[in-house]
Amino acid sequence: MVERTVSPQSLVAFDGNFYSVPPGLPGVQVKVLHRLGEDDLRIVTAGRAVVACHRRAPQGAGQTVRDSGHVIALERAVLSSFSDRAPCKTKVRKPPSAAALAEAERLREGPATGSSAERVVIDLTHYAAVADRLRSVPSPKQEENPE
Repeated sequence: MVERTVSPQSLVAFDGNFYSVPPGLPGVQVKVLHRLGEDDLRIVTAGRAVVACHRRAPQGAGQTVRDSGHVIALERAVLSSFSDRAPCKTKVRKPPSAAALAEAERLREGPATGSSAERVVIDLTHYAAVADRLRSVPSPKQEENPE
């Protein structure tokens, strides 16, 4: 028996694998029960309620073992959280301020001559030239079969 914490994706990690539990338990401490010689494992809450029973995956396989009922319940929980209501009312689209417009105009005028922090750091023209040259290089298959 080991204690684990349920992930936000309703999964419990055990022996290098992940096992599903019903949605609504993220952050909850659960116990994973596995008896030697048995192929199944049980996941129980602190109140000893069995919330999941899975066939055990090979140790360290990196598998995610999901119960179809848990998947359906999780999909329903996720879909029910969506809404067709208007977006957050506290986020209002405001036009740029006069200071922001002035700064944008200053940036459009050309490269700054001040400190190194104000100068252009990356010039993408060199990368564009390399990309153009690479487009004209024949692929290995074209080199093998010249037409």
